[in-house]
Amino acid sequence: MALALGLISTGAMAAQLQAFQMPAAPVLTRQMAAYDAVRPKNIVELQPFRSTETARLSDGQEIKLISLNPNVNSWFILQVGKWNWNRVYHIQNPSPGGQTVSLSKGPDPRLVVTIGGKETSCAPWANGDKSLSGARATHDPYAPICQGHLFLRNPVPGHSTELEWTANFIRQNILGGEMIVGLVKDVFYKDAFRIVPQDVKGRSAGATGGANGPDPAQSRHFRVRSRIGLKLVSSTPGVMVLGRWYPVADIPGVFASAMQPAAIDQSILNGPGKTDPLDRIEARSMDYFVAFDLSRFDMGYALGTAHPSLGWSPRPPAASQDPALPGPDGVGNPAPVVPNGMLNPVLAPRVTATFAAGFKRRHGAFMAGPFSKINHGSHYGFIQQGVIMSKLNPGLSTIYVMDDGSIHMGTWTKADNALLPKIRFARQNGVPLLRRNPAGGAGIPGALVTSADGGNWSGSADNRLRTLRAGACMLDRNGSRYFVYAFFSTATPSAMARTFEGYGCSYAMLLDMNALEHTYFALYDRATGKRRIEHLIPGMAVVDMKNSQGQRMARFVDYPDNRDFFYMIPRHGG
Repeated sequence: MALALGLISTGAMAAQLQAFQMPAAPVLTRQMAAYDAVRPKNIVELQPFRSTETARLSDGQEIKLISLNPNVNSWFILQVGKWNWNRVYHIQNPSPGGQTVSLSKGPDPRLVVTIGGKETSCAPWANGDKSLSGARATHDPYAPICQGHLFLRNPVPGHSTELEWTANFIRQNILGGEMIVGLVKDVFYKDAFRIVPQDVKGRSAGATGGANGPDPAQSRHFRVRSRIGLKLVSSTPGVMVLGRWYPVADIPGVFASAMQPAAIDQSILNGPGKTDPLDRIEARSMDYFVAFDLSRFDMGYALGTAHPSLGWSPRPPAASQDPALPGPDGVGNPAPVVPNGMLNPVLAPRVTATFAAGFKRRHGAFMAGPFSKINHGSHYGFIQQGVIMSKLNPGLSTIYVMDDGSIHMGTWTKADNALLPKIRFARQNGVPLLRRNPAGGAGIPGALVTSADGGNWSGSADNRLRTLRAGACMLDRNGSRYFVYAFFSTATPSAMARTFEGYGCSYAMLLDMNALEHTYFALYDRATGKRRIEHLIPGMAVVDMKNSQGQRMARFVDYPDNRDFFYMIPRHGG
């Protein structure tokens, strides 16, 4: 396929490439009113910035091509003839920074793909839409059409682990299933993934960062035996100094670190903001961190085949739910948009990392506290390729990527809705662990860190909140910006907040929790010419499927998964 492989286009390139334009003011006003309306709707009606081109075949049938977000130039809905689910197709432009897609007019309309000023065209609906129906009949997650320049996204089943299948079966088929699943987690899985380090005699005098990554954490730099599954550049293999950042071997711009919350400097543990004291279990448990230099990497996000879904979470109180709506945004399912739980295959040869994104819809809303009473229970929102799958709710922690590739993390506000036309990816997960300090520097623990219900932290039945958790933060050091993924083998939100603060993070938020499959993180090393999968924690490898030859396959990359995920791609020239 003759494709430009850019994940994110620059603003200048986007302006140069743009084929579809944002809709005219009257159309935009009408579509925004439909977006805001509290009524049942489909996912296309939820896209206020969509733009539509139409043409007519010689037999009188109408062809309609809808760009779901022209600024992002990635996802399109193609409709052939009258609205019929069998003749509506989700088309992906796999290179939004390198090519445009449009619909020509005249007696023989065609899809036109423009690459570097050169046009190629196709009519996949010709001969009874044979090429479209043929692509659909493959049942491949991404079926090439138009000489391979475009993909048809097909609905596919996503892989789920035995643990997840069992939990879902209990929830759906046994009275009180949610309580049973919670009890099993409390009794059998509580601290099940806890990593207890073995100390190494001696104390490091040289825990420095600078050119080798971010500055070290404010902590006591003890040496410990490491259980990390990544290959690090280290003078003493298998040993890590707490708080120090180590380059990951053969993957420039990626660094790893290890920490115990008890080793964080007391000035941090007793600093401003309200947190609960560390308990003795989490204080001595190992946590691992991976930092990405954002001058070298782009970030993307993709929905799983099933999660997060678009309907109601059962958590909000009845007063916050509207039985006339199929979901909090008026949408009950994504059709005709197709979430397929798998990375765009054009990007697969270059992907550096994938990691699980966040809560299922079932758990991604508030049962109690102030957020349970507003915005239908404040369900966590998400956006993929500029398409609003679920609205972003104010007050919630949000990772978002703009159409210029810039990566941000913060608490969403109503004023931030002005950014929606240019957001490529976004995912919300609860409330902040760390909020920004107005004075700058390290953040301050969020106002709801110690509130089990108000923060929707989940955890044990007695609200101790200690469990396996993953989180993320933004870190600015020495003129460089880093996105940090964090794995806490067992921790409360308070321990997470103080540990992120110790590393100097300006903002931090929760991702997912309770099991290795929900906190999954993998790096891909291609130094030898062949891809080697490295898991942050070796036990995460059991989540990956194997092919018929017994070779391990990469979750989210080689096969569809039912859960959503983030991915990191090297910037061109990086």
